[in-house]
Amino acid sequence: MKSVRLMRIFVPAVALFLSLGLGVAQEELASVQFLVLKDDNGKPVRNAAVVMHPVRKDGKQERGGLELKTDSEGKSSYDGVPYGKLRIQVLAPGFQTYGGDINVDRPTMEVTVRLKRPQRQYSIYEEHPNEKKDDSKPQEPPPAKDPNQK
Repeated sequence: MKSVRLMRIFVPAVALFLSLGLGVAQEELASVQFLVLKDDNGKPVRNAAVVMHPVRKDGKQERGGLELKTDSEGKSSYDGVPYGKLRIQVLAPGFQTYGGDINVDRPTMEVTVRLKRPQRQYSIYEEHPNEKKDDSKPQEPPPAKDPNQK
C-alpha cells in the first residue's frame, strides 16, 4: 500500500523534473517557412512537394524526413525543425527538381526557392546552326619509339 502511494508521488515528481529540463538538455527548434516561385515570372507554384531531410555532421542524409505541400500562394511552413544542416528538395510537375542544403541557425527562417522549367534535351541527330563545327582532321599520334634505336 505504501509503495503504491510512494509511486503516485515519485513518478509525477520525476516527470516534472525532467520536463523542466533540469535532467535533460533541450534541443533548439526553429520555424521554417518556404516560398516556392516560378523562376521565369515569379508567380507562386501551388501543390509543390517540399521534402526535408536532416543532415548529420559527416554530411550524410539521415533516414526519414518530412514532406510538405505548398498552398495556392506557394507557401508552406513547419515548426519544430532542429538546428543544424537541413537538406531540402522541391518537386513540382513541369519543373526541374530543386535540391540544396540550408543551415538552420535562427528561430525563424524563410527559404525562397525558384523552380525552372526543364531544358530542352540535346540531340546529336538535330541540326545546331549556332554551334561551331570542327571539320579539321584528327591529329595522328606521334610514331612510337623503337626500343632498339639509340
